[in-house]
Amino acid sequence: MTTYHFISDLDLHNNIVVAVTKKDDAILVVSPVEEGFAQRITQALTTLDFSAKPLSTLAIVNPADETKIVIAVGLCTEHETESLRHMAGAALRASAGREAITICLPHTSAAQAGAIVEGAHLGGYVFDAYKKPAKARVTRVEVVSDFGSSQVLDRALILSEAVNAVRDLENTTPNYLNPVTFAQEAEKVAREAGLSVTVFDEQALEAEKLNGLLQVGRGSASAPRLVRVEYNPSDAHGFTALVGKGITFDTGGYSLKPSTAITEMKTDMTGAATVLYAAIAAAKLGVKRKVVAWLCLAENMVSGSAGRPDDVIVYRNGLSVEINNTDAEGRLVMADGLIMSCEENPDEIIDIATLTGAQMVALGNRTTGIMGSDDVRSSVVAAADRAGEPAWAMPLPQELRSSLDSDCADMKNSGSRFGGMLVAGLFLKEFVGDTPWAHIDIAGPSFNRESEWGYQPKGATGVMLRTLVEHINR
Repeated sequence: MTTYHFISDLDLHNNIVVAVTKKDDAILVVSPVEEGFAQRITQALTTLDFSAKPLSTLAIVNPADETKIVIAVGLCTEHETESLRHMAGAALRASAGREAITICLPHTSAAQAGAIVEGAHLGGYVFDAYKKPAKARVTRVEVVSDFGSSQVLDRALILSEAVNAVRDLENTTPNYLNPVTFAQEAEKVAREAGLSVTVFDEQALEAEKLNGLLQVGRGSASAPRLVRVEYNPSDAHGFTALVGKGITFDTGGYSLKPSTAITEMKTDMTGAATVLYAAIAAAKLGVKRKVVAWLCLAENMVSGSAGRPDDVIVYRNGLSVEINNTDAEGRLVMADGLIMSCEENPDEIIDIATLTGAQMVALGNRTTGIMGSDDVRSSVVAAADRAGEPAWAMPLPQELRSSLDSDCADMKNSGSRFGGMLVAGLFLKEFVGDTPWAHIDIAGPSFNRESEWGYQPKGATGVMLRTLVEHINR
């Protein structure tokens, strides 16, 4: 376990993180450290020909104490507060194996002090459920700051711990995490946080006519679940419903995925994990807003009982859907969550899902696509900008809706591959009626398939949790 502390004065005889940059081919230390100490760091980095590129790191012997190190991290200025998160995260990863580290990065506000703590906690994340990490984790982190406080520290740790909890669930393999065990874990952690929980098992799903979950989950030995998690403070102002896709593994069903695409499908439950921990974080932060999270949990498998292409299902609200692609299953389970949330008359609904490969084609692996009602979509995009998480507002062109038309049902579950992310959004739109709504597609950004960068590890990222909490707490 790592502990975090704010301190006022820098002790040069510690392991220290400083920010550096290059100007006119000269390396400069931009952290607030004693001038002579900075000059000796500059000299060493110059001798070692350190690039000082943004987020690059290099460890050198501490000029003030040869038993300690100084980690230089390249100054990043793309997004002032988010850059501090990434710098702290990169530095913590470079500090692995050291018992304690002191972070000294230039900043000018309490929000930025909190961002440094968040970045350090996120960057120090290691998923070690199945193997031991190569190096021991840092156990004590000090942040030099004139702006830190216990409140700032608590908020930063609540948010970063929630993100890391999402990462843990997403990284868990499907032989350990299935709809039943996911529901059990969600009930456990939500109740521990003081939230109320309702779990709909297969009998309850039948009784409530939640046929999307039942259809997708039919082929699995692990029955589907719908989990409702409620945070409702006595002084709540407003009501936000969150709906998360929770496909614990996705074979594609009878529209079977190719072998090159079926790996990493343990990540298809990230939306459900995100809404669960967004509600928990909101409760721990004391947000003055009612939040209900709906976790739509199923495993999309192939068996004699699995749903087929050409099946037609009729939803609780009377809408009928022809299944023309069993690999477009996420929208089928999300529809149940949207219907149930609409019946409670929230002020807004936000759904989040690893929904379409088309999201990555359109926006790449780091930028989230956000669709929906103009006001809610714009508010979520603005929250993402404040949180420092790349996101882009996308349209829902009405001309694409006709590609979902069916000859035997109200619509099909899959339409045009052109604008596929938007077509999926148009499908979900059919289930929210007039309720203000936003749809968040995190198919690419939810899982880092490349090398580590900033505070993002390889694997699960926990993206958009901070955005959701920022939006809810507006």
